[in-house]
Order: sequence, then structure tokens, then C-alpha cells
Amino acid sequence: RRPPRSTLFPYTTLFRSKKLAATKSEQQILQSYKRWSGIRDDWPNLHRYREANALLPSPSKKEKRIVFMGNSITDGWIRVSPGFFNGKPYIDRGISGQTTPQMLIRFRPDVIQLKPRAVVILAGTNDLAGNTGPSTLEMIEDNLASMVELAKANNIKVILCSVLPVYDYPWRPGLKPAEKIITLNKWIKKYAAKNGLFYLDYFSSLVDERKGMKLEYSRDGVHPNKAGYQVMEALVEKEINKVLNKK
Repeated sequence: RRPPRSTLFPYTTLFRSKKLAATKSEQQILQSYKRWSGIRDDWPNLHRYREANALLPSPSKKEKRIVFMGNSITDGWIRVSPGFFNGKPYIDRGISGQTTPQMLIRFRPDVIQLKPRAVVILAGTNDLAGNTGPSTLEMIEDNLASMVELAKANNIKVILCSVLPVYDYPWRPGLKPAEKIITLNKWIKKYAAKNGLFYLDYFSSLVDERKGMKLEYSRDGVHPNKAGYQVMEALVEKEINKVLNKK
């Protein structure tokens, strides 16, 4: 017998089936729809930093502002290792789960409009995981190149980072991303050299013998732990100093 139509969620009947009804409550269906609706209405998640961006004053002439653009690896950085950001003109603009097309859309409000001296771009792993659908290496490369071109057009120096090593994605097992990451990193390094960018190699310091991330630097093989971020911090600060001292 068909269940009664919900007064709280009129779209529930669109999702109901015998299998779904057996595994999900109406509240779970409602929550799933809200999550899907939020993605549909703001796919690049422009609202995430909208208020923070509006409250951020323009940098002073002496301020050496650096924006970190990325995904969950950047998003989690300020939570796992907040001391790295405290008291420094570093602005974290990472969003968990994001792919390069999403970052490209929000590059103007979350990077250019903040008027930094430089941007640190760490992106591409979620594209390989298929977070927003199938993505080829060429598609990732195109999006990275577009972000770089936008930065350069606005006199923002670019630190282009290697993708961190991954043996397998826990949420999408079996994709075997390791070799693709190596290939993508070779392109990033070559592109950076060709276009006068600063290339930051995180990969070599974090990779293990399986071409994944060393166990001491990650709990899930994708996201750095405190020790992993400490390795990254030493590397990125060295590169930032190069950028700021170059005339």
C-alpha cells in the first residue's frame, strides 16, 4: 500500500520505493534532498566565504597577503594546524570536496577580490576521484591554467602545487589514482616552468613506496594529519619567501 504524502516534504513520494523505504527514513530523505538542493542552487559554494570576504579589509601597502585556494586538504589545514595561520597574512579559502571547475568559478571572489600578493593553488585530486563527474587530465590542466591566467592578469603571483600522493580514495575505492597523479604533477611542473610560476613539490616529501601517502602523515591516505601539515608548512613557507623576495 502506498504511504501517505508527507506534509513536511511533498517531494518524498518522488523518491519512495520499496527498497528506499526499507533503508531510509523520511527524515533521511529530507536531509538528502536538502543537501542535493544546496549543491544545485550553489554548485561552486560561493556562499561559503561570501560574508568573510565582505568583512575582510583591503590589504595595506605593507601587507603580504597570501591566499590558499584548494579543497579539503586546504580547508582542513586551518583546523588541524591553526598555529600556521595565526598572526600571518595567510587566508584559507579551501572547500572540502571541491574540484577544479568549482574553484575556477569562485576564483574571482575568493582570490582576486581579496587582492593578495600571491595565491597557493593546490587542486586536482577530487577531479581524479570523480567528485563532480568524470574528469580527464586535460580537463584538470585546462582549469588550472585558467586559474593561473586569471591570477597573472590581476598581478597576483602564483605558487602551483603538486597534487598530494594517493594510493586509493576511501570514498571511491578502486580508481587507482597513483599513476594519474604522477602524470598530472609532471604537467604541473612543466607548465609552471614554462609560464614563470613557482612550483611547489609536496608529493616527493609525502610519498611512500606504493606511491601513496606515508602512513605517518595521514589517517586515510588522502588528508594530511598534523605531522603531514608540518611537512607542507615548511615547504610552502620556503616557497612564499621566494615569491615575496622576487622582484
